[in-house]
Amino acid sequence: MQLREDARWALVVPTSIGVRITPENRQPVHTSSRYLMHATSAETNVASVASYLGMPTKVLTRFVEGSPVSAFIKADLRSRGMAYEGPDVPQGDAWGNRHQFNIADSGFGGRAPRVWNDRAGEVGLDLSVDDFDLDKLFAEEGVKILHLSGLVAALSPKTSAFCVELARKAKEHGTAISFDLNYRKSFWTGREDELGAAFAEIASLCDVLYGNEEDFQLCLGIQGPEAGGQDIDEEIEQFKEMIGRIREAYPAAQIIGTSLREVVSANHHRWGMILWGEDGFNVAELRDIDVIDRIGGGDGSVGGVLYGLLKGWSVEKCMQFGWATGALAATSTHDYGAPADEAQVWSIWEGNARVQR
Repeated sequence: MQLREDARWALVVPTSIGVRITPENRQPVHTSSRYLMHATSAETNVASVASYLGMPTKVLTRFVEGSPVSAFIKADLRSRGMAYEGPDVPQGDAWGNRHQFNIADSGFGGRAPRVWNDRAGEVGLDLSVDDFDLDKLFAEEGVKILHLSGLVAALSPKTSAFCVELARKAKEHGTAISFDLNYRKSFWTGREDELGAAFAEIASLCDVLYGNEEDFQLCLGIQGPEAGGQDIDEEIEQFKEMIGRIREAYPAAQIIGTSLREVVSANHHRWGMILWGEDGFNVAELRDIDVIDRIGGGDGSVGGVLYGLLKGWSVEKCMQFGWATGALAATSTHDYGAPADEAQVWSIWEGNARVQR
């Protein structure tokens, strides 16, 4: 896939970022009193792979003026090597703007993880193209890849319009566009027609489309694999057939991918990936991985694929790296993969967990 060479930014992500609080030691939320808090969003989870490996990334978002949570988020982005841009918006009264809270435990064994989102009044609901100088960003500075997520695209009518306009502007200036569909029922209920139209337009402009079978079915109306009853080889063939239907509906897409996950227990998954591109289908069949926290594994895999595309790798190599960065994210209490270097990622792909001195 050809990318702009005259670009300051390797990867740009729009997002509504907030904080996640997770009980210590994999304990459930309702019995815990000690928590880890960290900044999180699906889009910055994706961008972390490239930023930790030294590529210039930028986050487009909104902050609450004077908020200690905003200061915490900004410090976190700086620590990950990410630039950020966006207005500081007054909180207003005590019922005004704020950043989202995501309250979640990691689960253990047969006790599944549970996630509780509290997004009322979050500052990112009003994201707008008026918040940013898009001509400067895309025309003067230049962006190689714009990555969009269905989470921010479906957050509110304003963010849907924002993502559509971003995709149009990116296309106008030769920026490649990536879209991880990330369907969430709570966002779509009662808005199916509105969001279906917005997602279809964004997808029509995209070079990279990513999601699971539910994402493609419910966001874009693409028929997916049959539910249950087939072995893994049959399931993979059905995924390939689904990707064929996506290619027919969205012929501009050069890369189409999906993560494969079989949950054995909360801390033991079987993890795989299918990535279609110019060299055909590339499949990482299900392999056992250990899981500290599953949240962000899919984001990590997308981040690895995009990093590979930015490096100019083959689709097969991008798939391998993306599989491994997804597995890497699952080894952390944070929601993102933070590779020390490429060698660490390739060791995961190779199954080499021997100590390195």
